[in-house]
Amino acid sequence: MAYVITDDCIACGACAGDCPVEAISEGDGKFVIDADTCIDCGACAGSCPVDAPKPQD
Repeated sequence: MAYVITDDCIACGACAGDCPVEAISEGDGKFVIDADTCIDCGACAGSCPVDAPKPQD
């Protein structure tokens, strides 16, 4: 199951740099995760200062 980035995102980009498969890109006001590319590793969640990336329900 892919991760998603919540509206808590502050668009700092910390998560994008830590994604091993480059599934994260800058969206409109926040970063977004491509669900088809995400490997559910959680690296993004570990690097986010505001805990915005969450496992998708």
